Amino acid sequence: MIPTADSLLQYDNPVLVSKNNYVISSLVHAPPVMATSHQPAGSSPALTPSKPKSLALEINREKTEDILHAILPPRVWSEGSKLWVQSVSSTPGTRIDVIKLQELLDLKLQQRQARETGICPIRRELYTQCFDELIRQETISCTERGLLLLRVRNEIRMCMAAYQTLYESSVGFGIRKVLQSEIGKAELERKRQTLEKDKRDLEQQVKDTWAKCEAIKIREMERREAEDRKHAEEIEFLKRTNQQLKFQLAGITQKK
Repeated sequence: MIPTADSLLQYDNPVLVSKNNYVISSLVHAPPVMATSHQPAGSSPALTPSKPKSLALEINREKTEDILHAILPPRVWSEGSKLWVQSVSSTPGTRIDVIKLQELLDLKLQQRQARETGICPIRRELYTQCFDELIRQETISCTERGLLLLRVRNEIRMCMAAYQTLYESSVGFGIRKVLQSEIGKAELERKRQTLEKDKRDLEQQVKDTWAKCEAIKIREMERREAEDRKHAEEIEFLKRTNQQLKFQLAGITQKK
């Protein structure tokens, strides 16, 4: 026999059934329909006064078990041609069972190294098993309370599924944004390299322009100095010529 997984939820001992028998037993899982009892002739109904009460208790017990099995379905696994079924225990829980359940929960959390905070599938699994065990105990003692706890469990699972879907969609959205940013980053990197090349070209153009300006400035200064010297020489020449003409004019005037 393949051993079933250890769980905080209490189960009865596994039962070996054939597949056909299990199908039939799974179909006939509703409370039995009570047939009308026929008293044999001569029998007195007053001899069994406690039968209706015990019969009602048996019907209520079977109804509770049916509801319990509907809330917490039995385990089913196969080993070769054999089929094993293990239903949840219908034994009522006591205060000692609750204390043991708490101690076992703490022990399993420690043994399986469940995280105390954040998302932890192990911690979620163990607390789910613990909650199912509490539902089992409450269903046996009070069916209505067990059904109400079932609604609470289903609501919690629905909220968890919604949060998980929201988390997965947010993760997918974040991954898409990261990919988009990577694509945009590559484009921006190429643009940055192009701009840096343009910048270097413009800086080189500025340097060349400044060099040309300096060369033109020096050339213009040299040309101006040459013109100033030439102009000064011309003035000096004209002054000497004027002086000579004055002397010649004075000499002509004295001869006359």
